[in-house]
Amino acid sequence: MSDLAFNNDNRDYEVLNGEIIYMTPRPVPNHNTVIVNLSIIFGNYLRGKKCRVFADGVDVYLDEKNNVIPDLMIACNRDIIKSNGIYGAPDLIVEVLSPSTATNDKGYKKDLYEKFCVKEYWIIDILSKSIDVYLLKDGKYVLDLVYSIYPDYILEKMADDDKQKVQTKFKTSLFDDLIIDLEDVFYDID
Repeated sequence: MSDLAFNNDNRDYEVLNGEIIYMTPRPVPNHNTVIVNLSIIFGNYLRGKKCRVFADGVDVYLDEKNNVIPDLMIACNRDIIKSNGIYGAPDLIVEVLSPSTATNDKGYKKDLYEKFCVKEYWIIDILSKSIDVYLLKDGKYVLDLVYSIYPDYILEKMADDDKQKVQTKFKTSLFDDLIIDLEDVFYDID
């Protein structure tokens, strides 16, 4: 493990391609609410199962040059779970966009998670109440779908065919019997 893995000044940071990226400012309430909502959904579902859910604050060490702190992740391989972090690729990583992280979340980190074979990657946009779900297929991420909650004024203007295409519930590729409902994910968002 490199010296970069040790945080001497108690500020949260990630290491992306060997460069330290300090994580400031701290998440706002809506960001935290989405993570708590997802933690509850996954935590309740995973109780008694081998996979574990981890929320913001847990380091993931992918290699010597890349140490990330996802907003939420699920790890099913318990061998990669250590007392001070996750050493290897989790099965699912979720990043919630913020102005300071959006470029990395949609760019470098997406490519990084693909490279290290994270099976499923979600990018959540609180403002549009949407989740972009990427699935790893043949070593490359494929956008499965963008799931969104549309405001009533937009739904009212949509043609019936378009309304039927709007999906607000979906299954993660990891679990056949867990349905994610966007209303639950974005519950209590201002």
